[in-house]
Amino acid sequence: MSAARARSAVRLVARCGLVLATLCLPVSPALAEGAAYPPPVEGDFVTRDFHFTSGESLPELRIHYRTFGKPRADGHGVVRNAVLVLHGTGGDGGSLVRAEFAGELFGPGQLLDATRYFIVLPDGIGHGKSSKPSDGLHAHFPHYGYEDMVRAEYLLLTEGLKVNHARLIMGTSMGGMHTWLWGEQHPKYMDALMPLASLPTQISGRNRVWRRLIMDAIKNDPAWQGGEYHAQPPALRTAIEMIWLVGSNPPLRQQEAPTLVKADEVIDAYVAHGMQVDDANDLLYQVAASHDYDPGPGLEKIEAPLLAVNSADDLVNPPELGILDQEIKRVPRGRAIVIPYSTETHGHGSHTYAVLWKQYLAELLRSPER
Repeated sequence: MSAARARSAVRLVARCGLVLATLCLPVSPALAEGAAYPPPVEGDFVTRDFHFTSGESLPELRIHYRTFGKPRADGHGVVRNAVLVLHGTGGDGGSLVRAEFAGELFGPGQLLDATRYFIVLPDGIGHGKSSKPSDGLHAHFPHYGYEDMVRAEYLLLTEGLKVNHARLIMGTSMGGMHTWLWGEQHPKYMDALMPLASLPTQISGRNRVWRRLIMDAIKNDPAWQGGEYHAQPPALRTAIEMIWLVGSNPPLRQQEAPTLVKADEVIDAYVAHGMQVDDANDLLYQVAASHDYDPGPGLEKIEAPLLAVNSADDLVNPPELGILDQEIKRVPRGRAIVIPYSTETHGHGSHTYAVLWKQYLAELLRSPER
C-alpha cells in the first residue's frame, strides 16, 4: 500500500464507528484528545473446566481484561464503585480506550472518573486476548453464544476480581445485548444498566441476514478448508466489505466515498487493513455467537433502572421497527432514548461517541444505589 493510501486508511478507520471494532485502529490514552485518565492495568483470569451451552468444554478458558481505578467496598463489604463496560462484536476492551469513549468518560471530573470508579473492560470469549479459535483450535473451538459470554463475564467479576456488586453495567452493540442479559440473569447485582445500540429481542430480519451473509461466505469458500486454512480465505474480504456497509450511516459513507474512484479507494484500504488484523475463524464465531440471544421472554425480571440508547440512523437496529419502543414498556424501571440523526451521529457506530449520549448516562447515574 502506498504511503498516501496508508494515510487514507488511518483516517478512515479512525472515524469509522464500526460494528466490528477490531477493524478500527486503537487510540492510546496518551494520544486521545483531552484524555487525562491513567493507562489501564491489564490481566488474565483463567477459569477451569468451562462448559459451554453447546455441550462442549475447555479445560481452561482465558478472559483478558483491562481495569481503571480500584474497587471500594462499604462497611458491609459490598463493592460500590464497580463499572463493567462491554464491547461490540469483533472488538475488545481496548477498542473503547479511545478519545471518543474513554476520553469523554474516564478523566478527572468526568462521569466515570477513573479515580472514583473501578472500571472493568473485558475481552469477550473469542475476542482480543481472550481464548479464541485462532489460538490454535480453529474450527474445533467450542461454539460459544452470548449466554456463555455473559457467564464468563460474571465469573471474571465475582471470582477473578472479587467484585460482588456493580454500580453500573453498560455495553455497546454486542455489549449492549449482553447488558440486557445481565439485567435478567443477575437482577440484584447492579444499581443501573445502560445498553447502547441494541434491541431486546432475538436476532432477526436484516440483522440476522447480514450475519448469515458473512457466515455463509466464509463457510462456503473452498479456501476455508473447514477452518484449517494456512492463509486467510478470500471470503474474509467479502465479510469485511459487509461490515463496512452496516457500520455507519449513508451520508457519512457518501462523504467518505463521493465518487466511483474514491469509493474503490476507500473500500480497498479498509479491506487491506482488515485482512491484516482479522481472522476468518474468529470472525465467523463472533458473528455466529448471537444465535442464542433472546432477552424478550425475561424483560420483566430486570429490577435495576435501565436506560437503553439507540440512534435514529442505526442500520442494524432501525427505530422504525418499533421493537425498542414496545419492549421497553415491559421493563419495570426501563426507559429508552433514540438519538436523532444529525451531522454528529455515526449510524450504528454512534455507540462509541459518548458525547452523543453521556447526558443520559448522567441521568442514569443519579439513580440511587441498591
